Amino acid sequence: MDQMFDQENWDRVQAVANSFGPAGKFLLQSGRVLVGEGKLVKQSRKKRQAKAFFLFNDVLVYGSIVLNGRWHKKLKVIPLEDILLEDLEDGVRMKNQWLIRTPRKSFYVSAASYEEKRAWIEHIEECKGRVTQGGDRRLDFANTWIPDQASAVCMRCSSKFTRTHRRHHCRKCGFLVCGPCSRKRAVIAHIDSTKQLRVCKTCYLSLGVEVPELTRQRWDSGGKSDEDELECYSEEEEADHSLEEEDPGRWMDSWSPYVYINPEHIRPQT
Repeated sequence: MDQMFDQENWDRVQAVANSFGPAGKFLLQSGRVLVGEGKLVKQSRKKRQAKAFFLFNDVLVYGSIVLNGRWHKKLKVIPLEDILLEDLEDGVRMKNQWLIRTPRKSFYVSAASYEEKRAWIEHIEECKGRVTQGGDRRLDFANTWIPDQASAVCMRCSSKFTRTHRRHHCRKCGFLVCGPCSRKRAVIAHIDSTKQLRVCKTCYLSLGVEVPELTRQRWDSGGKSDEDELECYSEEEEADHSLEEEDPGRWMDSWSPYVYINPEHIRPQT
């Protein structure tokens, strides 16, 4: 890369890193190139939320939007070699959507237009191809979670959800299940190789491993139990929503289109 592009690229990477505060320092690595950036609507557990996405030559980064897009929080970094994209037809609530699958988490996103959707997909695939050199690894991918509003009853026993009979998600199949149907815990290596995660009875049996039920909760110094941590994993993006735009459509209308840097300057990490 020429010196001018080197400096321009470093300034862009530094600006993205600074927008995430101290957590963004991870992005400041030699050889990292900012390929494109834009805003996508992500389907989370409870609602759709506008997120800032940044495509680098080796990773895909996204985070929550704070203060009208000048700052970001909750940095998420996905190595491109861990990503599998699935194109989808338009849904009732989400247009121009596709699925991003990874070993730890899979989720739906949508762009402001069909053209932006195609640009994101093509550029992610191009950068991933340069990283993997066509040699994709064999990976297990996490299932997407069924949104909370999609079912009023447990998808295993059909009991009705209430304030006390709460919704939970099986980490293996992504189904909405009640507490009694998801008392089992199991290690799902591609999601977290060190923790026992909530699974429904059906998935527990399919895993074919002997894992004792969680009968005693451990509490940390902040008063949070293991059970609380399991739920925080799914609800982390719902916190501090007052700092984020409630209507993702308004974000998309007011934000500049997806920005793509000259592909001749994309190169894999060495």
